[in-house]
Amino acid sequence: MSIPFRACILASAIVASLPSQAADAKLDKRTVTNATTLATAGAQDTGAYAIVESLTTEIGPRLAGSAAYDRATKWAEEKFKSLGYDRVYLEPVSFPTWERHHESAEVIAPYPQRLIITTLGGSVGTGGKPIEADIVEFATIEALKLAPAGSLAGKIAYISNRMERTKDGHGYGPAVAARSGASAAADKGAVALVIRSIGTDSDRLPHTGMQRYAEGSTKIPAAALSNPDADLLSNMVRRGKPVTLRLDIDAGHTGATKTEYNVIGEIRGRKLPEEVVVIGGHLDSWDLGTGAIDDASGVAITMTAGAMIGRLDKAPLRTIRVIAFANEEQGVFGGRAYAETHKAELDLQQLGAESDFGAGRIYSFRAGVAAEAVPVIEQIARLLEPLGIAYEAGKGGPGPDIEPFAKVGMPWAQLAQDGTDYFDYHHTANDTLDKVDAKALDQQAAAYAVMAYVAADSPVDFGRAPPLTGEE
Repeated sequence: MSIPFRACILASAIVASLPSQAADAKLDKRTVTNATTLATAGAQDTGAYAIVESLTTEIGPRLAGSAAYDRATKWAEEKFKSLGYDRVYLEPVSFPTWERHHESAEVIAPYPQRLIITTLGGSVGTGGKPIEADIVEFATIEALKLAPAGSLAGKIAYISNRMERTKDGHGYGPAVAARSGASAAADKGAVALVIRSIGTDSDRLPHTGMQRYAEGSTKIPAAALSNPDADLLSNMVRRGKPVTLRLDIDAGHTGATKTEYNVIGEIRGRKLPEEVVVIGGHLDSWDLGTGAIDDASGVAITMTAGAMIGRLDKAPLRTIRVIAFANEEQGVFGGRAYAETHKAELDLQQLGAESDFGAGRIYSFRAGVAAEAVPVIEQIARLLEPLGIAYEAGKGGPGPDIEPFAKVGMPWAQLAQDGTDYFDYHHTANDTLDKVDAKALDQQAAAYAVMAYVAADSPVDFGRAPPLTGEE
């Protein structure tokens, strides 16, 4: 493609202002010019929104292991091909299948009312008949764990902690521990667990998400209340009378193991095709909404970024590998499978990044690479500035599907998205296309294209990432 005049002017200005470290990295002027062209494309329609619209309309909810996910795999294969990728292929990912069938809850005394719940992923059901029991409220998972042994015998434990709204989503970590409180409740004698949804909205729509049982613990049903229903239940408890809940859930693992696939598209490198820059999002979603922000947007952003690089007049040195990861939601199965399949190729992984935090604009660039690659990271940061993205050294962490490989040294990058309203819709029936801003997707696709292209075309090997601390 021809380089627009404006892009050439911007590229010249950027080259002239590069710090000495970037000059030491010997970045080719063509690399900077092409990256600038990719950045300026963010002001135009990149086609990312059309991909989200296609996936949410033609496939919709994509619970891993379902027939819809099988269709999504075919959709992704065809989409990569239609975008002009050089190579499109599948890599198997196996996991146990879980299904949701029926769920309901109601207070039967002292103030009979229906409650809106959703079963948490991985939960067992109520055994073919409803459970009726009094609830015991706990402010936090920590308070539940401190309850005396046997104090919840025959009761339903209820955790009412509320998630804090933040731009970077750091309120999620402290709140989400409640989601895996079923084993702690069972150890105290509880027959079920209900929690306030891990979300920041006030809609009467509950948030699902994966929960896990501790090894050896009794498995009891686990469900989440919408935020207004959690408020309602807490108000009832405050009146000092026993509150009796009826819970009816039909859900659970089927006992079968399903093999799905990571769907992979590549723009092949011109000189070092076996070395790769990995970007991607996860193809699966929960079954309540259409998975527009989690994570059709991530799939679309990274698919589009790779296609933008593929349309340049010259491929980068290394291969751009875009992955639509399988079954992130139920245990990062796709990311773990990729790390296992390619574990002998760690030295060929130049950089990895995942888009999996909704559809809000990117505001920050962060990375974990070897010291000798930091000048290139700083150069990428300089190229991202026109997109409104700031560089934050020494912060951040890899996306969930990149983390398994990053733990053993794969260099990673993070393009942090504005998640101020992400947890209003996360894992709910409200995760739908109308929450996606096309212009924000264009900015993100351009940012991923710039980052991936420069990393792939850099003469500098990014080495090994510093060890993860567990606090990313």
